Amino acid sequence: MNNDIERVIYSREDIVQREAELARQICEDYRDKKPIIVSVLTGAILFSIDMLERMDIYAQMDFVDISSFEGGVKSTGKIKLIHDLKNDIKGRNVLVMEDIVDSGRTLKFLMELLADRGAKSIKVCSLLDKPEGRMVDIRADYVGFNVPNEFLVGYGLDYKGFYRNLPYVGVLKPSVYEN
Repeated sequence: MNNDIERVIYSREDIVQREAELARQICEDYRDKKPIIVSVLTGAILFSIDMLERMDIYAQMDFVDISSFEGGVKSTGKIKLIHDLKNDIKGRNVLVMEDIVDSGRTLKFLMELLADRGAKSIKVCSLLDKPEGRMVDIRADYVGFNVPNEFLVGYGLDYKGFYRNLPYVGVLKPSVYEN
């Protein structure tokens, strides 16, 4: 797999350091608020677990699976709710954990869904933000890194279900997905 990577954007060490900084800020902001942390499957699971381990606050965790990709490198634009929350979020402080905010369509869909269900507050923590890819006006409240408009894999991000287990974030060689 490593041979398919054009270059590493963020090493495991970079990610660990940035997660520690984000976790400190979230702990300050959510002290005594008992948030429900909503991890967006499958890409954000590694980031969510690592962040949760660093948070010294009372928090519950739930998962949602929403997709606008169907194995390719570009969003289809069609949002599908594949797995819904198990918990009622009415009146709750919700912290959404995302792997990457790209077009923003999926995140906008999720935030509207959570608002419609009566969340008291909704904030977003994303490991990566790709502002050049944005198609809708939306942003994360906590961002690990801004990234270039390239196809990234690793640390939860995938191509056709592969590369999620790389310990870093890297640019996938175009020759891998252009064939």
